[in-house]
Amino acid sequence: MAALVKKRPVQRIRPSRKTPRRRWGNFIFQALAIAALVVTLSMLILLLVDVFMDGVGRLDWTLLSHYPSRKPGNAGILSALVGSAYLILLTGVIAFPLGVGAAIYLEEYAGKNWFNKLVEVNIANLAGVPSIIYGLLGLEVFVRAMRMDRSLLAGACTLALLVLPMIIIASREAMRTIPISIREASFAVGATRWETIKYHVLPLAFPGILTGTILALSRAIGEAAPLIAIGALTYVAFLPDGPLSPFSALPIQIFNWISRPQKGFAENAAAASIVLLVVLLLMNGVAIWLRNKYQKKFF
Repeated sequence: MAALVKKRPVQRIRPSRKTPRRRWGNFIFQALAIAALVVTLSMLILLLVDVFMDGVGRLDWTLLSHYPSRKPGNAGILSALVGSAYLILLTGVIAFPLGVGAAIYLEEYAGKNWFNKLVEVNIANLAGVPSIIYGLLGLEVFVRAMRMDRSLLAGACTLALLVLPMIIIASREAMRTIPISIREASFAVGATRWETIKYHVLPLAFPGILTGTILALSRAIGEAAPLIAIGALTYVAFLPDGPLSPFSALPIQIFNWISRPQKGFAENAAAASIVLLVVLLLMNGVAIWLRNKYQKKFF
């Protein structure tokens, strides 16, 4: 029997002639990637050091508690800081339910037809549209057509349009991470589609949805172009008293100060930039903390 079994010749694996070339290609690509990373981080560090050196001497209680002034030493960011807080709060109230609702429909209810695919493509494209376009849209729709004037509500609606595609994309990605077996098990015990989404899909996807929403709002809080386009005020010596009140924001105040020739206003702009960076870092830190908290709770 052993004689009847034919032995196959052992095939030797010959080393590819392209191996040295591939190694050199990988080495060159890795070197270019590291060089790009070093250059980017170096520019960022130099920018942060320059802003910190210019503005650290101006960081005091006067800056945080005073209104804008024509004198650099007496000028503060109180109205801009409070305006930014109200603006982001209203933006979240408007954008979060709309974005999550749209994501639920597209991910759980919408069929695979050409119209829904067209909507998905447009949402992905809208996430990369320049922010000034949203500002012009907000100027025409909210300020002029809906007669909201230069109010907090108009600014919040404009920024909500800006972050809405990012919230939809982040929410859909979070819901896609939930295994299909959880939905099938819920359907098997007689739950409806909405009950499955409400009691199983959304609680499990909530950490990712919340993280994506906060990161989107972090982008919105640093945007100046849409607010300039809708005509937000650059000099506000009062606090907003309602959604229809005129307002200012930190990016607007920084833009106003940096455009003035006096050196003192440049220092004020650098100090306000440091405050804005601290707010952004706090928002990102809150996003990370909430994500870890809810991941431990549900997983």
